[in-house]
Amino acid sequence: MAPIENEIISLKKELINMWMLVQSQLNKTREAMTNFDKDLAREILVKEKRVNSFELKIDRDCENIFALHCPVAIDLRFLLAALKINTNLERIGDIAAGVAKYVIESTTNFNEAALESTSILRMFDEAIAILTDTRTAFENEDTALARSIFKRDEVLDVVNRNATTSIAEVIKGDSSMLTEALFMLSIIRKLERIGDQSKNIAEEIIFYVEAKILKHSGASRGK
Repeated sequence: MAPIENEIISLKKELINMWMLVQSQLNKTREAMTNFDKDLAREILVKEKRVNSFELKIDRDCENIFALHCPVAIDLRFLLAALKINTNLERIGDIAAGVAKYVIESTTNFNEAALESTSILRMFDEAIAILTDTRTAFENEDTALARSIFKRDEVLDVVNRNATTSIAEVIKGDSSMLTEALFMLSIIRKLERIGDQSKNIAEEIIFYVEAKILKHSGASRGK
């Protein structure tokens, strides 16, 4: 096996480890929000530093492979995709940390009925499932699974489009929940962005596996 192949295998393992950490961060963020667990939210913020460290190391490793091996063809596409996937994973980690901050800043538990009526819990579950499936697509080089992400992101988009109305209903029902409702609106906006980041990742998986760039072709928008 050529040296570059060993380094790419190692890089892929690093990306998968980062992916699993970000997934764990999202799962813990959902738990912290539903259980109003400030200690868990603080743990998420501490572990965000590990996500950032992963990003920096993966960037450096990619740069080293470029410098030492001058990769071409599938190796080059993989490295270009890895750099972009790395950035998107770090941004999802930032989103998890951002929601954790809301839990820490909030003075009261998030109302369970409001979380249901605004579809935040459903949104969280779908965002986590989408991120998990992008990892599976990456590990298995499964472009069919990667393409399925484009459609599934619509679930998050619908909840986001209806957010203003659903949050307004929460406030109408109990004006004392104004601050809590604004936190929930911000959480919805953040979770919607996870769908966008996951679509970006799916595009990169397809790019390196099939040597196709979908970003400007209309395919990523369901056309």
